[in-house]
Amino acid sequence: MASLVGPLKSAFTRPSSNTSEEQKSEDVVQSTSVQTQADGVGELAFDEYTQGGLGRHLGIVSTAFLIVGRIIGTGIFSTPSSIVESLGSVGASLMLWVLGLFLAASASGCIIFASNIVVAADREATEWEERGIAIAVIVFVTLLHTFFPKLGVRGMNFITAIKIITLLFIVVTGWVVLSGRVHRVPDPHASFRNAFAGSVHSGNVYATALFKVLNSYVGWSNAAYVLNEVKNPIHTLKIAGPLGLLICGILYLLANVAYFSAATPQELANSGSTVAAYFMFKVFGKAAERALSVLVAISALGNVMSITFAQARVNQELAKEGVVPFPRFWASSWPFGSPSAGLLLHFIPSFIVIVAIPFGDAYNFIIDLEGYPSSVINFLVVLGLFYLRWAEPKIPRPFKVWWPVAAFFMAGQAFQLIAPFLRPPGGKGDTSLPYWLYAVVGIGVLLAGVVYWAVWNRLMPWVGKYKLVPQHEKLKDGTTVVVYKRVPRP
Repeated sequence: MASLVGPLKSAFTRPSSNTSEEQKSEDVVQSTSVQTQADGVGELAFDEYTQGGLGRHLGIVSTAFLIVGRIIGTGIFSTPSSIVESLGSVGASLMLWVLGLFLAASASGCIIFASNIVVAADREATEWEERGIAIAVIVFVTLLHTFFPKLGVRGMNFITAIKIITLLFIVVTGWVVLSGRVHRVPDPHASFRNAFAGSVHSGNVYATALFKVLNSYVGWSNAAYVLNEVKNPIHTLKIAGPLGLLICGILYLLANVAYFSAATPQELANSGSTVAAYFMFKVFGKAAERALSVLVAISALGNVMSITFAQARVNQELAKEGVVPFPRFWASSWPFGSPSAGLLLHFIPSFIVIVAIPFGDAYNFIIDLEGYPSSVINFLVVLGLFYLRWAEPKIPRPFKVWWPVAAFFMAGQAFQLIAPFLRPPGGKGDTSLPYWLYAVVGIGVLLAGVVYWAVWNRLMPWVGKYKLVPQHEKLKDGTTVVVYKRVPRP
């Protein structure tokens, strides 16, 4: 565990001011020359993390919008139907949305964009036409963030404003419906009578539904992925993080109340992915349904933009630490100051998912599949947090998590790790695929990473009789990357 403590120290402390001028000059020598020997993964110096790219350009507003833009994506407009279908009651559904606030992916966003554009066009599209639209979206977003990175940030902020306005409109419309002044909805309180009647009692069903809820809240961590580009990151994240999550949590709960005011749980369960558009149809008619489908599609586009922006930088940071093959290529920000190679690495699996998974089950399966590995990682991260509190109590911490909150979060993740393997009623999950498949595939993805690391870092050096020595190199764009050199064993 000592290897975990070092990276944490380096992340929260600046380099020593005692560094000699001679050493500083060595740190700016020409491209691709070896600089200094690194201590290992996670040992880039504080300033080396921000070298290359656009630098720190995200303030509190942009960071908060990045969080809100990622959270308000496709989930709140699409997943309430499948959640209430799984749980069987309004009360259980609203309970999970509240729980998700306290616990609180690109291919899915592209799919939702495609389905809503088709609804807005008022026509039936073939599956491959929808796939083509989804592919066009991920291609457009990838090219935008590659060639015009600053324009991409401004575009995300603009679309986030549209998302908030759209959700506020739905919420206000729900209040009007509940007042009884909308003649198209004769009984707006029908869904709230005996709100928990018909609730299921299967842990598997609740875990699967909770994955969908948490997917709708998942953007709370989005800003943490791009801290290298955030101004005064500790101060900014302390404000932008809770603010963005609180705004979205309140809007989400009120939006669900609005949905249930206009339609019964059975109607919402059968509405498909475009539950928000169905809500508008019930209240205003067909034209409003088509209009809102356009707004939901725009929201999905903004969601894809936010995910792609953040995940490309996660890919780049992994490359900077030298833990992926060809780290120089994947870590580079040349020539536009954007992580173009990281964007490509994000584009490839998104494209495969859009093309390979049947559209009927694609959205629900992607959400479930994204959720399970995240729960594994989240559980281990909180476990590591408790270990560091015990092993290194005096490490400087810019902020400190209240331990009951961490324990509650950890318990929620543990439930989500176990419950998907419990047999649901009838042995059928929320897709036509086996109910346990997303958990098994998620575990397989994580194990593939473990196998890769074991072969690269342990087996091959043992067979080849060499050891891997990490060294720092500076690329032409100013990015510092850790490169592992093979050194023969004595």
